[in-house]
Amino acid sequence: MANTVTIGVASRDDINARFMRAMTTGKRAAPFIGFVDERALWSTLTPLRWDILKMMTGAGPLALREIARRVERDVRGVHTDVHALLAVGLIERDEAGFRFPYDAVHVDFVLKAA
Repeated sequence: MANTVTIGVASRDDINARFMRAMTTGKRAAPFIGFVDERALWSTLTPLRWDILKMMTGAGPLALREIARRVERDVRGVHTDVHALLAVGLIERDEAGFRFPYDAVHVDFVLKAA
């Protein structure tokens, strides 16, 4: 099975329930990045940031300038986007560079009537 992260809309109670299930079963929970609502999800995961994630999938660690070169954008704009992705835990940074530690992304949320 691929190393897949699920990105979704989840309340604090939903996140706590996921944590408690993992603690009580002793099984590691599947990677999940939760947003409070779909507006927060889409304002963070803009089309340009999706381009960065797609390019980084399977690429290993990359320097910021290399990311900018591969997505054909200026370093300043990519810097802003990379740090937004770092802040929500989608990408990681270590001494080797920036890395997207997943092989795939699954987006999951339900749109309900207001």
